[in-house]
Amino acid sequence: MTGTTRSSAGIDPRRKRILFRCWHRGIREMDLVLGAFADAEIATLDEAELDELEEIMAKEDADLVKWVTGEAPPPERYRTGLFPRIAAYRPDFSPLFVERTGTDP
Repeated sequence: MTGTTRSSAGIDPRRKRILFRCWHRGIREMDLVLGAFADAEIATLDEAELDELEEIMAKEDADLVKWVTGEAPPPERYRTGLFPRIAAYRPDFSPLFVERTGTDP
């Protein structure tokens, strides 16, 4: 199970590929960060933002976790643009929690 709440039906092949890759990173922390962001934003990202997301996805998970958590600052290149949006994104997982446990978080 990936955790995704978004169907890839009706989106173009590039966006489907990116969505899949965001949810299959290698470490669960980055699945949740990039996957949840992609679920919410993939349909509205323009081509330049998709390029940037693919560039970010090419980075090592260990580095991305440090940048997202603030343990280490991201390189200058990622201090503007899409990365701050990804790092600031906070999904609401409570519907999934309720569905899986039957209780509110």
